[in-house]
Amino acid sequence: MSNREKSSNPLNFDVVIVGSGLAGLSAALKLADTLRVAVIAKRSLHDSASDWAQGGIAAALDSADSIENHVQDTLIAGGGLCNENLTRFILERGELAIKWLLEQGVPFTRDVTSELGFHLTREGGHSHRRIMHAADATGHAVVSTLAQRVRTHPNITLLEEHFAIDIITSAPFGAPGRRCDGLYVLDIRNGHTLTLQARHTVLATGGAGKVYLYTTNPDTATGDGIAIAWRAGCRVANMEFIQFHPTCLYHPYAKSFLISEAVRGEGGVLKLPAHDGNGLRFMPKHDARAELAPRDIVARAIDFEIKKHGIDYVHLDISHQPPEFLRAHFPTILSRCLEFGIDITHQPIPVVPAAHYTCGGVVTDAFGRTDIAGLFAVGETAYTGLHGANRLASNSLLECVVMAHSSASAIQADFVDHAYHPNTPLPTWDESRVTDPDEEVVITHNWDELRRLMWNYVGIVRTDKRLSRAKHRIALLRSEIDEYYANFRISRDLLELRNLVEVAALIVESACLRRESRGLHFSRDWPEQLAEALPTTLVRQR
Repeated sequence: MSNREKSSNPLNFDVVIVGSGLAGLSAALKLADTLRVAVIAKRSLHDSASDWAQGGIAAALDSADSIENHVQDTLIAGGGLCNENLTRFILERGELAIKWLLEQGVPFTRDVTSELGFHLTREGGHSHRRIMHAADATGHAVVSTLAQRVRTHPNITLLEEHFAIDIITSAPFGAPGRRCDGLYVLDIRNGHTLTLQARHTVLATGGAGKVYLYTTNPDTATGDGIAIAWRAGCRVANMEFIQFHPTCLYHPYAKSFLISEAVRGEGGVLKLPAHDGNGLRFMPKHDARAELAPRDIVARAIDFEIKKHGIDYVHLDISHQPPEFLRAHFPTILSRCLEFGIDITHQPIPVVPAAHYTCGGVVTDAFGRTDIAGLFAVGETAYTGLHGANRLASNSLLECVVMAHSSASAIQADFVDHAYHPNTPLPTWDESRVTDPDEEVVITHNWDELRRLMWNYVGIVRTDKRLSRAKHRIALLRSEIDEYYANFRISRDLLELRNLVEVAALIVESACLRRESRGLHFSRDWPEQLAEALPTTLVRQR
């Protein structure tokens, strides 16, 4: 027990869900008809990577497609590291997931000429059109629909502007029979820290894109769930596999705006910039699939061309498509680009790669269970083995729904099958021996330095020397941050920085252990791929 804890009565729930993206909202709605659920959002209910997702949800729905085709496309993109059993488990439930979302009222784009009545698009790495979407803002449509249902559900308590700090366990680190009994949560609005007690806790906080200087992720993507689970003693796996989205809008005022994979799926081509606006297309020389190659190949190709030609960006051109087609399929992208003076009906879009998706995470089984009883992880926070060394486009939103429902079924079954005798009262937060921060510039400086060194040393292309430098500097930053955390009152910025440095260390450690190039991890010192594909699993020692 730390010097921040003291005894007091906590708030009680059956289940606490940390995170308000698609995974968290789906789990909450599945559980709330029979259980008392709390949903924690560190900003508003809509601030999540899911809400920003443009592409869609992949599922084999068309008669010309099959689950086996979807599985094989996923295994190929995953570079030999997908867990095939878990991959099949998730993809086989794709149709049920789509059906459930339709029942919730999600307004997917319709197409009266198709056998399904809905438009299916195609993205890189997919052999068929199988992406259900709501124009080019699928995530927003899905999250908005589910969020409205969550807000009006009588069994769901919303705690917006609350930040999960750490879980509370019933036994010492590493002891047998250890379980999660709840967690500490900071109320950001007033600075008070709450103790929440629950039979089950679900971590659905998304990924860790903000550990990099350039990312398509929202500001909330600071690896909170991964860091919380790791500190508690859960295994994490495959953290070296960070997917860089190939096409993020390049503009000084366009923060984190990605250009959907579907733009290339609908015929967009990548070109080198030229003064006359008609630069050379370059993807065919990098891969036979050209613009429809998996994201890691496209991102490395763009990175190669940028470095080779000494340029800041490349062009993504879909202006050859009719304007009415672009207005119908990409209204959000068209509108957003127009805000920056780019008319995609006549001009190419300047793009660069940016950190996009965390393929690794907290190790779970098919029901989201972690190494600690009562603690679950779902969505981008978790490592199920679906994504392997590289996520196939639009599989992530499907994983969110399927694993949320799977976890909910396991939690509901546990309430039926087992009695629960919590330790009461749980210890609560004590700030009697900390003070207000003297210089908050320390947080800002360390945050900036961490993200820059990760971008420069642990980016799309890596070397042993770069990783060694990153590891050394991260150790120093962690020491400074730990000292700051121990002596001053906590804030959202401090907690996010604490989690980011934890996740950065996990990424670097995992990258150092992989002595090959595979999927999203490319090393100049180890350019070959090993004959046997093995996940990188880290176990915390104390």
